[in-house]
Amino acid sequence: MGIVKTNAAPPPNFIRNIIAEDLKANKNEGRVHTRFPPEPNGYLHIGHAKAICLNFSIAAEFDGMCNLRFDDTNPTKEEEEYTESIKEDVRWLGFDWEDREFYASDYFEQLYEYAVQLIKDGKAYVCDLSADEIREYRGTLTKPGKDSPYRTRPAEENLDLFTRMRAGEFEDGSRVLRAKIDMSSSNLNMRDPVIYRILRATHHRTSDKWCIYPMYDFTHGQSDSIEGITHSICTLEFEDHRPLYDWFLDELKIFHPQQIEFARLNLSYTVMSKRKLLELVRQGVATGWDDPRMPTISGLRRRGYPPESIRNFCDRIGVAKRDSIVDIALLEHCAREYLNERAPRVMGVLRPLRVVIDNYPENQVEELDAPNHPTDTGMGTRKVPFSRVLYIEQEDFLEDPPKKYYRLAPGREVRLRYAYFIKCVDVVKDEQTGEVVEIHCTYDPKTRGGDAPDGRKVKSTLHWVSAAHALKAEVRLYDHLFIKANPGAEKDGADFKADLNPHSLETLTSCYIEPGLAGALPGSRYQFERQGYFCVDHVDSSGGALVFNRTVSLRDTWARIQKAQKR
Repeated sequence: MGIVKTNAAPPPNFIRNIIAEDLKANKNEGRVHTRFPPEPNGYLHIGHAKAICLNFSIAAEFDGMCNLRFDDTNPTKEEEEYTESIKEDVRWLGFDWEDREFYASDYFEQLYEYAVQLIKDGKAYVCDLSADEIREYRGTLTKPGKDSPYRTRPAEENLDLFTRMRAGEFEDGSRVLRAKIDMSSSNLNMRDPVIYRILRATHHRTSDKWCIYPMYDFTHGQSDSIEGITHSICTLEFEDHRPLYDWFLDELKIFHPQQIEFARLNLSYTVMSKRKLLELVRQGVATGWDDPRMPTISGLRRRGYPPESIRNFCDRIGVAKRDSIVDIALLEHCAREYLNERAPRVMGVLRPLRVVIDNYPENQVEELDAPNHPTDTGMGTRKVPFSRVLYIEQEDFLEDPPKKYYRLAPGREVRLRYAYFIKCVDVVKDEQTGEVVEIHCTYDPKTRGGDAPDGRKVKSTLHWVSAAHALKAEVRLYDHLFIKANPGAEKDGADFKADLNPHSLETLTSCYIEPGLAGALPGSRYQFERQGYFCVDHVDSSGGALVFNRTVSLRDTWARIQKAQKR
């Protein structure tokens, strides 16, 4: 059905168990039909990825179908840009809705007829109370609501008013259509909820055809029913809305899907609210929805996360009934695990220090063999140029090293990866700042390939690039967007932006990488040896000006956490 399948059995969870029991009982004639119903009012984030993976994978597992349906009932916040980005994200994650792309706006006429049916059955009425008055009449969790003075309007009058609402005779906000349920219900959602409001706004699909729009709670279940959805899988905040979902379907006497709720994904060191993410974009904190620091799917894609790693992450965190915060280290671990097996290795120097090998022939260039992967020989080898002048990392040299610092220092010998042993013999400093700007070394030509014939050992291996051949590149080092695991959670009403990480991005503009990366395609992923995993930025990078985004570092925080827990 156009959905990514793997050989691994999906982990069991309560939703799969419910569906398995339904199939045993031949409920819904043995059909399984799910849907992913985003509102096109922003870009999808990693929490949506969990819902996408869950709905599509369950459909695939039970030989069913999964629809993509846009809940486009609020034209003031929805845009075609968001619709297209959502489709791109779902496809990129590896899922295909085939010919089942639907919109709630497809059903506006049918939803209107359902509302008319409720009015005729005495189950809905037109109310003239203002929004503030409706809130006041609604009551609280400890105080029952009171009936609207318009609750007893005759069906004929309600039908006439609702028809005129559609015809545009009344001002925005002057009237609403409400379900007539129970103003004393312990569930506030059942206290005569609004199901239609007057709203003059141009819809991105229906233009100005409608001036009344259905509310989400009225649209959700009926859209599921129209599409023949068997299992309507929602996040936990809709649990209290389920009685209303059921009430509409029962009163309308139409096909009744089953709503099942699961805990939404909350990820540490970021925020998952579309409203907050939009605020970051609009205030310029993020460069856009696809800023690689954002938890959006487009941001993760730009940062270099493979879709397989995100699907694996969603499988690992499972499906629960209680909200919790998942450590972002697990997401990073999933990326590292995938990239470790598949990313070709290259050498890149991020903070260069010039090295001159005094006894190396001045005009000589050697082409050294380097494996593209340390264990996967099928990935082949590459040629790396070696010459008299190189760049190494600044942090790989110290003039006065402390104990247990085994990298290059005066008089000390180290190995250059795939090349030779070199020994530092002199240091050149900036006369004014005293900063080391160049080091001079000698090399042992007998150690080509990294081993000494006399058996002597060195304690450190450094990466490097040839100064004459290396490509200059910009490298962006990304860190967590926030400094606290749960931003803004400590105080009620606290501004979550107070917890922003001022060091979430470090841009290095004078990096040098192997010449073999010339022409690297946007989105290509590599391991920079000893540095981390990097991706060619698909927005700002070009053939003549390469830009790399660090996806994750080599250090695996999650693996350390797991190891500590086992002790």
